[in-house]
Amino acid sequence: MGGISTSGILFYVAGGLAVLSLMLLVVGVMALRRRAWFGSLGSGGAGALLLSLAALAGTLGVSTQGYQALTHEEVAATVTTVPTGPQAFQAFVDFPDGRSQTVPVAGDQLLVDAHILKWHPLVNVLGLHTHYELDRVAGRYRDIDDERTRTRTVHSLKEDKPLDLFHLAREYHLLALLVDTEYGSATYIDVDRPARFEVRVSTTGLLIREVEFR
Repeated sequence: MGGISTSGILFYVAGGLAVLSLMLLVVGVMALRRRAWFGSLGSGGAGALLLSLAALAGTLGVSTQGYQALTHEEVAATVTTVPTGPQAFQAFVDFPDGRSQTVPVAGDQLLVDAHILKWHPLVNVLGLHTHYELDRVAGRYRDIDDERTRTRTVHSLKEDKPLDLFHLAREYHLLALLVDTEYGSATYIDVDRPARFEVRVSTTGLLIREVEFR
């Protein structure tokens, strides 16, 4: 996405609210020194409220890092698969931001899942629309008995970050009020030869398409 990211917008909002809250707190302290109790309480209360909102915006800014804002169907990752043996292959995962990851996978199929979170329209004005983050890549067997007994492999696709938006939205009531819906989405496809796939995400979830392999 071009322009300022959602995290950047939220950091600007947090900074602006923090400055306003400090100004109001200073006004409150000055009113208190003049013994203007009502003015002091009003300014101090408003300053404290704005400071709380600044902290909320800052928390959202940190927790949205690693998540991508979704406005249409887009490529979340490109995965190149190379078989390495019976029911086994190597997966080379390339992300749009330039990151890459290589993982061994056991199974007949490639499976990718993601976290998807939609905000209430009320907070869309802050630039918070649908957000997603790829979560895991794993192997899947066609036969259910193989799924129960054969080797299982799963690898994380998430970036390390101090706060995670998906878990914060589930644990804190205030954030939960801003969330319209949250869910996981997964997609899988057969891997029986060298191939390249695009893992795409839309407002309805993940999908995977094979693309030309050069």
